[in-house]
Amino acid sequence: MTNRKQLQEHQAYLTNVHNRVYTCANCHCHITTHAAIMSRAFQGRHGPGYLVGKVVNVTVGVKEERLLMTGVHTVADISCMVCRAKLGWKYLRAREKPQKYKEGRYIVEKSKLSRENIWSDDDDDGFDRDCY
Repeated sequence: MTNRKQLQEHQAYLTNVHNRVYTCANCHCHITTHAAIMSRAFQGRHGPGYLVGKVVNVTVGVKEERLLMTGVHTVADISCMVCRAKLGWKYLRAREKPQKYKEGRYIVEKSKLSRENIWSDDDDDGFDRDCY
């Protein structure tokens, strides 16, 4: 079994994302970006959720049939790779044709995320370099 230190050494870090990174609310591991959020009009198990096109640093659980608000879908829970907190689920298959756009995408619960500001060397901090 891989220990936590090994997992942290191999986690992906989102860069060049204009300071808009969403992290696991529990351990602050990078999960997704603002640009990857496709819709904020979704419902998770514990409140509002985001439909997201791409995530990193998650593990995908066992697939199961689940009755959701829009019908029966084949989904698998997703968890943070570092702390194992459940974050939401991945849509694997939708039975209804109008729901097919969800396949391969993720629901990430808003309450499970934290917005983080990312600093880089090219960030403009507003200070004039000629003035000390």
